[in-house]
Amino acid sequence: MTLILGIDIGGTGSRAALGDVGDATDHRGNAVSRPGIADGGGFVPRIIDQLTGPRIEIGPSGSNVLHVVRELVRTAAETWPERFPEVSSIGIGATGIASLAEDPSDVLAEISGEVGVPAVAAIDAVTAHLGALGGAGGAISVLGTGAIAIAHPGPDADGKWTADWSRADGWGHLFGDRGGGAWLGRHGLELALRTQDGIDEHGRALLEAATRRFGPPASWPAQFYTRSDRAGLLAEFAVDVADCARAGDTASADLLREAGQEAARSALAAARSVRTDTDSSTVATEAFPTSNSATRIALTGGVAAAGDHLVEGFRAEAARLDPTITIVDPAGGPLDGALMLGHLGAGGTLGAQDKVLWT
Repeated sequence: MTLILGIDIGGTGSRAALGDVGDATDHRGNAVSRPGIADGGGFVPRIIDQLTGPRIEIGPSGSNVLHVVRELVRTAAETWPERFPEVSSIGIGATGIASLAEDPSDVLAEISGEVGVPAVAAIDAVTAHLGALGGAGGAISVLGTGAIAIAHPGPDADGKWTADWSRADGWGHLFGDRGGGAWLGRHGLELALRTQDGIDEHGRALLEAATRRFGPPASWPAQFYTRSDRAGLLAEFAVDVADCARAGDTASADLLREAGQEAARSALAAARSVRTDTDSSTVATEAFPTSNSATRIALTGGVAAAGDHLVEGFRAEAARLDPTITIVDPAGGPLDGALMLGHLGAGGTLGAQDKVLWT
């Protein structure tokens, strides 16, 4: 058996997995039922074992994401000394790899030379897409520490994935990442501080939750503004926002619903690229044309599990903007997608794309 090493690096942690990838039929030729994989098509990854690693940090010189990649490969080789020689390819999905780190091409070449197998890297949205849609076309919104939407029409008749990835958002916690964990945490803390300042009582439950987690509000600026991993710290408070919503807090429920709406808007913006039967210049600002009902979108990422209010917001806003969109449940996660990325990279079916995918 040949194995694949899949690596998934996010703002709150990192993981590596040994696994393999096959098409969506079993060894008897029967279709494998997986949500999001239509008509037995696409890929089905199988994770054999996995390990966890550190989250990335961002400092004056940028992100340490490529250092984390090297460490995970080294740790994988040490953790699975008997199985690691069976690895035939490496797939890496990582946040911040396009905008906050040096070009990863040299590091990929070094890893390939050391391990003796091809290594492919992509922004984490690509591996989330491959995992969520089972290697088929469509658009997704990924809500993790950050938030990004990405779309691709899928493989062509020859199985090639062209350089046609289209994205929306992913601008980081200062400028965007609308609906993600850091966005939720920041907005939750803003509501809490409005209550602290006596503006209104709307954020009372959030203020109490934030005080339990971070201490007195006067200490929050020093805790956040001086941190190189402040996005991850903000995202930790998203857990409290979800807990408050489940306990019946209206402000938290509204915030989760708004996060879902933001994710839907980003997904539909990215989906323009897969609607090949229309002229994109005719797309309205509030809705897409209704001639291609086959376009599929999915909501994925750890924050997507924050509660029904977020999912309801996503579904309602997507249906409002375009009733022809098909919303599907994700078939898998970004670690599954990293295995798929390694599989496709080894097969030479991926087209490199600047700031998105490196082969």
